[in-house]
Amino acid sequence: MTDRTQGAGGGSTPAAGAKGPDELRQQIEETRSQLGDTVEELAAKADVKGRAKARAADLRDKAGAMTVHLRSTASRAGHRVQEKASHAGHRVQERASHAGHRVQERASHAGHAAQERAAETGHAAGQTVPRRMRAAVEACRRNPRPVMIAGAVGAAVVTAGVLARRHGGRH
Repeated sequence: MTDRTQGAGGGSTPAAGAKGPDELRQQIEETRSQLGDTVEELAAKADVKGRAKARAADLRDKAGAMTVHLRSTASRAGHRVQEKASHAGHRVQERASHAGHRVQERASHAGHAAQERAAETGHAAGQTVPRRMRAAVEACRRNPRPVMIAGAVGAAVVTAGVLARRHGGRH
């Protein structure tokens, strides 16, 4: 046995002398415990495979969390786009409906005006307004829905053209 022990800083310090066999056994047990802890620390540092597995598990957890975050972000973005598209579709549909009503109204007024002019001039409506035109106006009066649909489609086409032109000028 020596009369020096290794201190916490790695340097050697003089050993406190044991005053009896019981105290010596206690010092030996403490030294063994410290040595065991040191061996465990060194083994943990030397266990490259174990550390690599722990690091891989940590990275998998982070990747999983990032995936959840990205899916959530993409889902929210998709919902926003869907809402905007739906809103734009409703606006186009509303404008097309209004345009259809205006077209129907103007066609009706034009038909009435033609009939009034014919009545004022003393001619029969069939003589002033061509027969095909009169038949078309009467068909529109009897079936206003197709006229509104045609007007709505026309307005939607015009609106889409205007929007495409606006977006085309920005790029």
